[in-house]
Amino acid sequence: MDSSIRKPVIALVGRPNVGKSALFNRLAGRTISIVHDQPGVTRDRVSAPCNLTSIPCDLVDTGGIGALADADFAEAVSTEAQVAMDTADIILFLVDAREGLTPVDEAIGQQLRKASEKVCLVINKADHEELDHIAGDFAQLGLGAGISVSAAHGRNLRELLGALDNALSPFEASAREAEESAKSTGLKIVVIGKPNAGKSSLVNAILNDERTIVSEVAGTTRDAVDIPYDRAGERHTLIDTAGLRQRSRMDTSVEVFSAMRAERSIRRADLCLLVIDLSAGISAQDRKIARLVQREQKPCIIIANKWDLYHPDAPRKARMEEAEETIRNELFFLHYAPFICVSAREKQELDRIFGSIRKVREGAQEIIGTGELNRLLSEALRRNPPPASKRHRKRLKILYATAAVNERYAAVPVPRYILFVNDKRLLADTYQSYLENTLRKANPSLGLPINFSVRSRRKPEA
Repeated sequence: MDSSIRKPVIALVGRPNVGKSALFNRLAGRTISIVHDQPGVTRDRVSAPCNLTSIPCDLVDTGGIGALADADFAEAVSTEAQVAMDTADIILFLVDAREGLTPVDEAIGQQLRKASEKVCLVINKADHEELDHIAGDFAQLGLGAGISVSAAHGRNLRELLGALDNALSPFEASAREAEESAKSTGLKIVVIGKPNAGKSSLVNAILNDERTIVSEVAGTTRDAVDIPYDRAGERHTLIDTAGLRQRSRMDTSVEVFSAMRAERSIRRADLCLLVIDLSAGISAQDRKIARLVQREQKPCIIIANKWDLYHPDAPRKARMEEAEETIRNELFFLHYAPFICVSAREKQELDRIFGSIRKVREGAQEIIGTGELNRLLSEALRRNPPPASKRHRKRLKILYATAAVNERYAAVPVPRYILFVNDKRLLADTYQSYLENTLRKANPSLGLPINFSVRSRRKPEA
């Protein structure tokens, strides 16, 4: 996609807890950013299309500027907001009608006056008309009278949308062209893993941009962050997720919401990049997250990160053999997922990630046809007949088989092989694994799970 052709960007900025995420969700038309009373919940820039303006545009939700409640991240969050303001075409500066003008608001306003022509002052949490009089207090910011709204209740939203449409009108031609170009969208690629495995570092390394906050403190990313990424003429979406910790170790309700958001991101993704910290070894939590990917039946590539720290003094061949043995033993149930050893910090081997993604996509297009499928299964039964069940006193028979693809897997088709049998209770797990291995020999299906749906033959009615 031509980088000069893009949709205009609206950035939401302001101090913590003024309702930026609530307004972001309202304009996006769906819940994306986590909304919570705790200040500083949003730390990264979260992007999404705006679904309410008449002209296509993208929204960017930022971390609160001056997040004193979380001093470890105050400087980084302020930098994130500054970058969003520098790249935005329109800035919505949010203040809180209930709390009135604060020194932090004044400091931000002074900063924004340098670009006042693209700033729209939004006085949020004006839930009732009685609070509209407070707008006069914010006039001293020098950014106009402002628009009083309630993001939580949708009050005066139409007035705000009208102001946005007027501000967006100069960008209409390029926005429409970008909307057409975006129809050749690539994949939704979710980056998943436990805290501090290097997910955000990996996303930043791919983008060559400090787009998400990277910190040694585990759990920095809380929202699932959708980030557009153009590569080879396709516009992919990278989904950086919160690290999944064990529920018993989650400290706050925000962490629980983040984990739920990460799990939903796996479901809506076309492909999962499972990031593990190779230098720390594979933990029980890594296995739990891998099981979640397996349970959702998603295409997967294992990213063994921090390769530069993994036995750095040993010969490369020995390191690779040991890494493969560890990954295949610990994550044996994801045996179909290829793995890549990378270093996000040193930007080593990153090109191999999209090379593997390409191979997975190409392999997904080669679904075993009905005729070949039935021939392969017939030969498998002949070579190794299923054992007779002592309980049911009969043996499994596969009467017919066919393949089906769910429409939601259109980008990377995941086939489901439907087996019509005499009695599905006769199909043991071990024999099902044997059938899966038989199909993989004919069609390796790199990175793809093989799913069976087994249906018993109906008995004729009396």
